[in-house]
Amino acid sequence: MEKYTFSYPAKKAMPKRAYVGVVGSGDLEILLEPLNGQTAEVFVTTRFDGYKEIWENILNRFFEENDVAVKLEINDGGATPGVIKLRLLQALEVSTNEK
Repeated sequence: MEKYTFSYPAKKAMPKRAYVGVVGSGDLEILLEPLNGQTAEVFVTTRFDGYKEIWENILNRFFEENDVAVKLEINDGGATPGVIKLRLLQALEVSTNEK
């Protein structure tokens, strides 16, 4: 098991918390919490060792496209990069959805 921490500059505020996904084989859960300020903080816990560079690439790309001020806690059960991106986008959608 490994834990990674990343920080990114951010400009956009998010309105509310969000929770998406489940920790299971091939999936992950994301807990999104709005932050005041101009940074995003990401904490990844994964059961697989040696994938920091892949996580960094995925998150770099995500925050280049979405400069949101949030705290993300990601608990990974072996998700593929496509599933990771999907869950990140779902968390943004849930946070901005009024229902």
